[in-house]
Formats: sequence, structure tokens, C-alpha cells
Amino acid sequence: MYRIKLKNHFPVAEGTMAFEFEKPAGFEFRAGQFGEWKIANPPYTDAEGNQRAFSFASAPGDERLMLATRMRDTAFKNSLKEMPLGTTVELDGPFGSMTLRNSAEKPLVFLAGGIGITPFRSMVRRAAAEKLPHKIFLFYSNRRPEDAAFLKELNDLQQRNSNFKLIATMTEAEKSAHPWEGEKGFIFEAMIRRYVDNLAFPIYYIAGPPAFAAAMWQMLKAAGVDEDNIISEEFAGY
Repeated sequence: MYRIKLKNHFPVAEGTMAFEFEKPAGFEFRAGQFGEWKIANPPYTDAEGNQRAFSFASAPGDERLMLATRMRDTAFKNSLKEMPLGTTVELDGPFGSMTLRNSAEKPLVFLAGGIGITPFRSMVRRAAAEKLPHKIFLFYSNRRPEDAAFLKELNDLQQRNSNFKLIATMTEAEKSAHPWEGEKGFIFEAMIRRYVDNLAFPIYYIAGPPAFAAAMWQMLKAAGVDEDNIISEEFAGY
């Protein structure tokens, strides 16, 4: 268990905040893993308790640890939102096995729904920083561009890393205050085939709300993808 202080917080999309914490000396994690974050003596409590699991949105080489979350009206998130800079929280971890494989033989296809982008931001930042040879396709689904956390940064990372391709899609683009020229609608097999030559060959990673994760898993299975090549993580209660 580590005790770490909140160093910064800022919005990364409408209704979504990022929180940066100091990184403990000697703390190591693999891109894609998560931690258990606990607020001691929070101002608000409920039956869910004062501890939650969040993926590390930061890369292992970043100076600080970051989590990002949709700011729902819950006791934990209200406590997090009102937390003064310098407040100490407890961190347990890291946990999880949804991480980059050492081998770059197969392309990686990331399927992200909403705030499920956080472990993929960690992986993509690591791939760019370390100039990894992995070929990465990131399909990122949101309702509108305003709801898409880290969208500009991901576009910038695509310019820095020729092995990384971002395919952002909006399911309610018509409700945006800004024009959208990218993909529209839900992620589906034909969309993936427009960018990925052989659907059976890559390793697939899925992260998002339970309904999204289930839909992506079923789509891949129907497309003939071996379940051994599918790694999934649900963001229940996010």
C-alpha cells in the first residue's frame, strides 16, 4: 500500500476529469494495468465504500500517476472532485494482465468504449515514448467529440508514431457543436475490415462499459476471431 498526494486535476472531456498523483519511489507498473485507490476519511460515503479501481492512464515512464474518470454524482467521485491538492490517498497495486505483449509479431487492435480509453492511452504513450515496433490500431467509440477524453492527444500521438493508427467514431455526431468528418456509428466488423487486412490475425483488447465489452466480444467471435486472441476488461460502475 502506497500513500501518495494529489498534484493536479483538470478536465479531459465534457464530464470527465483527470487526476494526477505523485509517483512513489520505486513504483513500477505495466501499461494497461490498474490500481485500487482509497480515500481516507472522505467527506461523502455510501454503501460502495471509499475505494475504487482505476486503470493507470499514464504511461510507466511518466513522471506522475494519472487516473481519469467520468464524474458521476456518487459519494466517491464527489469526494475525489472536491479533494484539495496535496491530499493523501492510498494506492494498492498494480493489478491486471491486459498489457502489451513483448512480441510485436501480430498487430494489436484496441477497442475502446468511452472512458475505457484509459488503459489504451497508457499503452499508446508507452509505445510512442519507447519507439516500440508494435503495429497498433485503436478504435475509439464515443457519442460526440466533446465526450472523447484525450482525443487531441491521441491524434498527436498518431503523428509521432507511424505504427499507430487512431480510428475514432461517434455514435451521435449530429448532436455535436462541431463538425465531425471521421467514422460514425458503433464499432462493427465492416469498420474494422476497412483498416485491418486479416481479422483473424491480430490480438484484440477490449475496454469499456459491460454492454460495450459484451458487444465487441460477440462481434469478434462472429467474425471468426479465436477467443485466445481476445483480452477484455469491463469498466463496471464507472
